[in-house]
Amino acid sequence: MPPIQVLVADDEVMVRSGIRAILATDDGIEVVAEAADGRRAVELVRAHRPDVALLDIRMPELDGLAAADEIAVVAPVTSVIVLTTFGQDDYVARALGGGAAGFLLKASDPRELITAVHAVADGAAFLSPAVAHRVVRSYRDVGASATRARRRVEALTDREHDVLALLGAGHSNAEIAKALHVVEGTVKAHVSSILDKLDARNRVQAAIVAYEAGLA
Repeated sequence: MPPIQVLVADDEVMVRSGIRAILATDDGIEVVAEAADGRRAVELVRAHRPDVALLDIRMPELDGLAAADEIAVVAPVTSVIVLTTFGQDDYVARALGGGAAGFLLKASDPRELITAVHAVADGAAFLSPAVAHRVVRSYRDVGASATRARRRVEALTDREHDVLALLGAGHSNAEIAKALHVVEGTVKAHVSSILDKLDARNRVQAAIVAYEAGLA
């Protein structure tokens, strides 16, 4: 299996070097490009089509959140992880609302970075444990929100309910396929249909709906 191709974007040379060194400890990951600003990151993603783009938030020319928005349009095959020192709720909401598949704090254990890259490359989502609880809590208004979520999932087929429940529990496409005894391509088709029916931009938003509806 070819290595996961990764782009690293951060305006600090030492930070990029540190990230590259961490990723180099995993033979299944290859850094194919680096950028010091968001605009260059988008250009390199368009040119290289990496599996994963690691983006810092505070960068010149174009910040990481705006870059993530553009990457979702020009290279939807590239999964974005926002890697930042700042874990404020508004940053998290903007990142996930813009299509990022992961949000990781720079203070996290280096092993989390490797886990996050593998997770989003496999079609799953990854949130730093330090912010995951806050994210769910911020999206969840127990009364009205749960009712809205249950209404939204009514549009799904029985099999899509099964897929959404597993997706909401954090499973990758491969893990869902194994659990449901189907091929991974079928799971990808179901996930695409689920996102469309739920009007969700990414797996994280779909997982939150699953949680609110009581499926996960």
